[in-house]
Amino acid sequence: MARTWLSIRVELVSGHGADLWPRPGRVFAAARSHSFAQLASAIDLAFGRWDLAHLHLFTLSDGTHASLLDWWDGEAPEDTVDGHTTKLSRLQAGEQFAYVFDMGDDWAHLCTVGERHIDPFDEFGETPDRPVPYWGWGSLPDQYARRWDGTMGSRRCRSGRPAGSATCLRSCRGGANTAENDLTLCTRGGRQRGVEVLSRSGRMAR
Repeated sequence: MARTWLSIRVELVSGHGADLWPRPGRVFAAARSHSFAQLASAIDLAFGRWDLAHLHLFTLSDGTHASLLDWWDGEAPEDTVDGHTTKLSRLQAGEQFAYVFDMGDDWAHLCTVGERHIDPFDEFGETPDRPVPYWGWGSLPDQYARRWDGTMGSRRCRSGRPAGSATCLRSCRGGANTAENDLTLCTRGGRQRGVEVLSRSGRMAR
């Protein structure tokens, strides 16, 4: 098989209020025909997340966002395309972009597209039907910063919608740092979130 797949390096920059150093990371093999939604799922699983009922947001180098529009109830940030239908073919070699999972805990990732394409058969002996990690390093933090069973987790949604959906964010109440405020910050400053992640990498020209 020809070397047509993308190699995407993903580093976990920060989350749960803390910057991570050294940064744990994974390198993914992904076809250009795969979607951003598929890449998001692969990243979340590879970084050990089990509660996936949260919003996520990609910010590309041109400021375009990609996310699951049906989760936002019409309140997605401007310039957001649907992650289900938008393909990775829009990525260019060497491009850097940001991925944020859970707008409350802000698990922020720096993603870098490799300069060279790869052959998935060389890595896996087959052609996967979704993006798959083929290299990795570092210690992964718990999604809710829990160190043992029984530790209290993050807020819970009482609306019956997935935690992190726009409807849930309007209905949840969690003290001063409410999920409703999280949505406002993300909606008004979605692009800025991505720019901050890329800027903290120290490798993106402003």
